[in-house]
Amino acid sequence: MNVQIFDTRFNQLVDPQSELKQIASGFDFTEGPIWNQQEKSLIFSDILGNSIFQWTEKSGLKKLRRNSYMANGNAYDLQGRVLTCEHATSRVTRTDFANGGELEVLATHFQGKQLNSPNDIVCKRDGMIYFSDPAAGRTVGFGVPREQELTFQGVYRLNPSDLSLTLLVDDFAKPNGLCFSADEKWLFINDSAHNHIRVFDVKSDGTLENGRLWASLKSAGTGVADGMKIDSAENIYCCGPGGIHIFDASAEYLGIILMPEQSANLAWGDDDLCGLYVTATTSVYRLRTLKPGFAAF
Repeated sequence: MNVQIFDTRFNQLVDPQSELKQIASGFDFTEGPIWNQQEKSLIFSDILGNSIFQWTEKSGLKKLRRNSYMANGNAYDLQGRVLTCEHATSRVTRTDFANGGELEVLATHFQGKQLNSPNDIVCKRDGMIYFSDPAAGRTVGFGVPREQELTFQGVYRLNPSDLSLTLLVDDFAKPNGLCFSADEKWLFINDSAHNHIRVFDVKSDGTLENGRLWASLKSAGTGVADGMKIDSAENIYCCGPGGIHIFDASAEYLGIILMPEQSANLAWGDDDLCGLYVTATTSVYRLRTLKPGFAAF
C-alpha cells in the first residue's frame, strides 16, 4: 500500500505495510458502501452499471437490484432499511431488503421543482435524513443528461414521518460527501468543485448555521472531494484526489492513503469495525486499520 504521511500520528491509524485487498471488481462506477453488522455484509452501488450489490466474505457477490435508477449514495435508517440517492430519477428512496425489497419514494421535488440528483446521504440518531443534491447525475458520464430545474445545488434535511424537505444550505458549487461528528453537533460537508470540507453547527431544531471552511484537500492524483466518514477518535477520512485523505478532529492533515483507482466513497466494517471498505471506480477494496471506525447506531 502506498501512502503520503504528513504527521507521524498517521501511523497510529494505518500501517503502511497493510495489504490493500481488491475484494470485487468488473464494475463501471462503484459508490455508496454501507456495512450491515448483523449480516456481516457490504451493500454498494454501481452507478453506471445501474445495480445495487451485496458482498459477504462467505458468499461473495450478489446483485440485490438490477435496475437501481443509477443509485449513488446509500445509508441505513434507524430500522435498518436502506436509504438511496438515485441519479436517473432525482429521487431519495427507501428499501427494506430484509423484508421483500419493496421500494418507497421519499423525496422527488423541492418547492415544485425536481431535485438535481441526490448524491450522498446520512441518517441522524433522531431519524432525520440529510442528503446532498449536486447536479452531477444530470450530466453525460454520470447519469441521464437533462436540464436542471433548481437554480442551486443544496443540502437538505428530510423528515421521514411526513416527508417534508428543509433546505439547509444553498451556496455550494457541488455539495457531495457529508458526515456528522460523533456528538452530532457538527455536520461536515465537502464540495467537489473546490476540493474542500466545510463544517456547520447543528442547531437544536436540526438546521445548520455558522458554516465555515474546515480543510482543503491536497492534489495527489485524480479525483475530487467525495465520500467521507469519521473513525472512533473522530479523525475524518475523505475520498479525494489520489485516494483517502485523513485529518484529525482539529483539521490537522495526517496523510493520504493512495488508491490504485479513483476513490468515491468508504465505509467501516468487519466485526471490530477496523475494516475500511472503499468503492473506487471499477472495484471495491478493503484494508485493515489500527483504529476502529465509528458506528452512530
